[in-house]
Amino acid sequence: MVKKLQKDTKIKDIKIYVEGGGDTHELRRQFRSGMSEFLKKLKLDIMPAIVACGGREQTFDRFSTAIKQGKNAFLLVDSEEAVAREYQGKPWQHLKKRDNWDQPVGTTDEQCHLMVQCMESWFLADKDAVANYFGQGFNEKHFPPQGQNVEVIAKDQVDEKLANATRTCQKGPYNKGKHSFAILGLIDPDQVKLASPWAKRFFDMLNHDCHF
Repeated sequence: MVKKLQKDTKIKDIKIYVEGGGDTHELRRQFRSGMSEFLKKLKLDIMPAIVACGGREQTFDRFSTAIKQGKNAFLLVDSEEAVAREYQGKPWQHLKKRDNWDQPVGTTDEQCHLMVQCMESWFLADKDAVANYFGQGFNEKHFPPQGQNVEVIAKDQVDEKLANATRTCQKGPYNKGKHSFAILGLIDPDQVKLASPWAKRFFDMLNHDCHF
């Protein structure tokens, strides 16, 4: 249990500060909608609030401010690269090494979560959902086998695989701003957690701390 949470805390008071959503109100709305649809499939008793923060540094700053204000907050950001074995389960150490972020006072590792190596890595975990979204012309050979660990795929290779798989589709090729939020709302968390140990850690936290 995260130390910041109190027994009388209502889940509606818990906010997840998430990297992504761009710089406009409409893009952030689309991102919140996609992330909410995705997390609803976890069948939580009550959904936590999603705060789409845009850029990476802005996300960390908003999370840090929320912590200073005594709010019950969680951070969800891209790892941007593979997480070293010694940092497994220790996201703050990874972020200190990569971004030189200091762990906010009073927080725990359970309040920090990583999309490894980026949000789009989760898309590679659910080939069927992405194929259904793009339709005819989708080339599945560019996706890893279902259940294979997607966290070992470098971020630039994730983008390349998505672009190549959808290049001849009517909706394609994949474009982050145009397609990502809709796809996020369609993919299956069960498939994602099979292919991403860090995603499973995040989902387990939600199931643990969102049912008290």
